[in-house]
Amino acid sequence: MGATALASALQKVEHDPLAAFALGVLCNALVCLAVWLTYSARSTTDRIVAIVPPITAFVTMGFEHSVANMYFIPVAMLIRAVAPGAFWDSIGKTSADYGALDVGGLVGNLVPVTLGNILGGTLLVGAVYWLVYLRDR
Repeated sequence: MGATALASALQKVEHDPLAAFALGVLCNALVCLAVWLTYSARSTTDRIVAIVPPITAFVTMGFEHSVANMYFIPVAMLIRAVAPGAFWDSIGKTSADYGALDVGGLVGNLVPVTLGNILGGTLLVGAVYWLVYLRDR
């Protein structure tokens, strides 16, 4: 499980800033869509059913969500910092192989992803809903 967490977090911090930004935009468009879909639901079951497809889509497609990354990347940083030698021997790697999992990698991921999340939620979902339902005709 630790090796999977390291590999996942390393992949996240190795995105170039433009790719991280784009993945953040697309992610939050789906997350905000899931939230908006709950407003059309009449029961708790309806709400759960409504949020599953967009959230499943963003996770499956590997989009980036800043709040999720605030968990995944620090956990990998912690594993890198405190894992015993037996762990590294068992996965055939060393801590140095995950050198990008540091504060610089965390910030380098969170800044473009957060900006992308903000743009994706406000422009791709909020602005479209405003355009369709609230603007003066």
